[in-house]
Amino acid sequence: MASRSVNKVILIGNLGKDAESKFTPNGTSVATFSIATSWRQKDPQTGEWKDQTDWHNITLWRSENVVPYLTKGTQVYVEGRLHTRSYEKDGKKQYFTEVIAEELILLGGRRGEAAGAGEYSQQPVSMPRSAQRPAATSAAPAAPAEDPGFDQGITDDDVPF
Repeated sequence: MASRSVNKVILIGNLGKDAESKFTPNGTSVATFSIATSWRQKDPQTGEWKDQTDWHNITLWRSENVVPYLTKGTQVYVEGRLHTRSYEKDGKKQYFTEVIAEELILLGGRRGEAAGAGEYSQQPVSMPRSAQRPAATSAAPAAPAEDPGFDQGITDDDVPF
């Protein structure tokens, strides 16, 4: 029986600086950037909550269409796999771990901007330009009609989150 393994990473964070873009000798574009993710930890001595930040190195292949939008502060969703490389420096072996992005979604503008303010908000990178959402209209969409037979007596208190 063959053994199974999983190498999957899902991150939502903000870019620490603008993405750097390069091209391989055969013309394939590759972008590298880092994103910050935050989490909270309670200090056992003081009892205060402290924010902790982790930095993740990301590599995105075939990235020429999205690099202009990968600017410092932009919030992104990255899904990919971990990859570790090694190299020699001054006779000592060095290791470098990165996330190879297989999917990237731009979630919003820079910090301080309203969510969804950018033209690229929540657009998957792989979505063709012709499939983008139509521009928002000023008229509010009509609320769906309530089905009286659908009422099951469920309230917000019944939802576990």
